[in-house]
Amino acid sequence: MQRATPQILPRVAVDPAKRLCDFFAALLLLMFFAPVLLLTALLIKLESPGPALFRQTRGGLNGRLFTIYKLRSMRCEEDGPNVVQAQRGDDRITKIGKLIRAASVDELPQLLNVLKGDMSLVGPRPHAQAHDDYYGALIPSYHQRYRARPGLTGLAQIKGLRGATGEIEEMSQRVKADIDYIDNWTLMTDIRIMLMTVPHLLLAENAY
Repeated sequence: MQRATPQILPRVAVDPAKRLCDFFAALLLLMFFAPVLLLTALLIKLESPGPALFRQTRGGLNGRLFTIYKLRSMRCEEDGPNVVQAQRGDDRITKIGKLIRAASVDELPQLLNVLKGDMSLVGPRPHAQAHDDYYGALIPSYHQRYRARPGLTGLAQIKGLRGATGEIEEMSQRVKADIDYIDNWTLMTDIRIMLMTVPHLLLAENAY
């Protein structure tokens, strides 16, 4: 994966208030959702062999690689150059996996990434390395996404730009939304995005 060239980072990447809010909010959310995480992990283990927690390498701030955490929702999870995005009706997705993906419960372990400082509550969604390499070669502005920590949710997601992306134009729209967020960031923007994320999760039109 091409790393972002070191540069003067925008406010969204260095503002101490954002980091402070991220840390304490993630801590509170982890405590609140702990019973859900434990129960879901147990159901995953009962339904199919393999670990309940899935780890994968993603690109973060300035292109720095980190390990992302998710609840396993598929029978087979790939990493590296062989990653294949989940598609609608994908037979790799388990029964429990369908439920937790629809409600984005599989993303909750990323609160640990927020505590560690790898991610933020709000920011560009991190992609698998193979997808970074692919889209980075086709979309000139793609690597500008690395000017902020990746997030659990973001401007692109509340605009309905979530789920699998097969077309360059679709990914270009996501990248544009991510760059708009980075260039115009304020704490109030984060609050608005987090509040708007809830109804989008309930609708879950593009989650599978």
